[in-house]
Amino acid sequence: MSSPKPKLSKNVCAFSLLLHSPDLQRVRLTRGSFPFPYQLLLRKELPFTPASAPSQGDLDASSPPTSWRLVRFPLGKSFQGGGVEDFLYCLLRALRRSAALEPGQRSWLSGPHLQTLCHFVLPVGPGPELAREYLQLADDGLVALDWVVGPCARGRRITNAGGLPAVLLVIPNAWGRLTRNVLGLCLLALERGYYPVIFHRRGHHGCPLVSPRLQPFGDPSDLKEAVTYIRFRHPAAPLFAVSEGSGSALLLSYLGECGSSSYVTGAACISPVLRCREWFETGLPWPYERGFLLHQKIALSRYATALEDTVDTSKLFGSRSLREFEETLFCHTKSFPISWDTYWDRNDPLRDVDEAAVPVLCICSADDPVCGPPDHALPTELFHSNPYFFLLLSRHGGHCGFLRQEPLPAWSHEVILEAFRALTDFFRMEERMKGLSRRRASFLGGRRRWGPLQKREISPSSGLEEIFSWKRSYTR
Repeated sequence: MSSPKPKLSKNVCAFSLLLHSPDLQRVRLTRGSFPFPYQLLLRKELPFTPASAPSQGDLDASSPPTSWRLVRFPLGKSFQGGGVEDFLYCLLRALRRSAALEPGQRSWLSGPHLQTLCHFVLPVGPGPELAREYLQLADDGLVALDWVVGPCARGRRITNAGGLPAVLLVIPNAWGRLTRNVLGLCLLALERGYYPVIFHRRGHHGCPLVSPRLQPFGDPSDLKEAVTYIRFRHPAAPLFAVSEGSGSALLLSYLGECGSSSYVTGAACISPVLRCREWFETGLPWPYERGFLLHQKIALSRYATALEDTVDTSKLFGSRSLREFEETLFCHTKSFPISWDTYWDRNDPLRDVDEAAVPVLCICSADDPVCGPPDHALPTELFHSNPYFFLLLSRHGGHCGFLRQEPLPAWSHEVILEAFRALTDFFRMEERMKGLSRRRASFLGGRRRWGPLQKREISPSSGLEEIFSWKRSYTR
């Protein structure tokens, strides 16, 4: 039985959503004592009628039932108006559709360490066909862009009504490892009609390190140039971005620094590390700490000679923790040493988060063994106060896992693509309404009066050849 479309007031500015698995059939709009003006409770036994606030036991997030997932998403001023009801309904439909995707509590896939290790340790296997481009940056450094060009699915669907496929920018974790889930997301996005591209930092995943400068944890300068180049190649296509794990610091820094001038339409972060400094200082459980540290040492060992003039390589490769490795590599440099406090003043991904101007969906797990428990790992005030940040907190999923039975992709991928589709539908409806308003105004105003001179709009990509010098290398 399908649920009716909720009727919401136009001045609704914040919501709290509780999703129950596996099947949701009723929606109730209630008014309560949460920090939000309204609350939406999705539960099978609740009829769709206005009611008083539910009991505190129903709303207590500290001890929810094992199959509940908490989603908080305040809607900002940009979503207020006539289209907020349609946008909210599209997002509700997308999230409800994903409610049955998560494995049950007794499933063998519910273990957090198993989900995490399957994600990071298991071999990638046959992945998509990639076409690599090397982008030469302003300081002569190189980053790599892997465009997913195949295999092409037979029943490929187009996500944009205009026929142009949306570009999906995927940012892997900060260690540079290309995981199974990243490639699985790219394949699923290609099947859904997206044009996926994977961003690789300097020295990561076969990208040569041509200068002794590596990218700090939250420095988005290289990503800015890559996004501008992607915009140059696809000026009319919508651009969505997805980050994985520690790579979310790069995406959030970019969205905060660029603000409303960002080319990104919407973003999603899978198991993001949001309290980055505390994460480094507290440390990880020793198997993950040693594993991530060993992976970084192996990746940089090929550039040990080139880095000797910049950092103390003996101390770098002798580091015993991720903090010591990060501090030696970026703070204790021979040319411009800085303090640990200064480093995080410049690289904290939430330093400019109030300037972010696009919707960001964060998918996290309560049993994440890498980020830690949500009480310490998640800045809940961000999702309460910021109008663009959405939180989907799952009971199970590990770190970047969210696995299902093979050969199905991770259920987090389904949620992200459904949310992007809801966002695309919302903006398409907004453009349609603006077009109707313009035509109505033109009709009522009679003959259109033109000024003495109409300036020709200059293409934003007309001067980019002077900014960039890029090199393409189709290697895969």
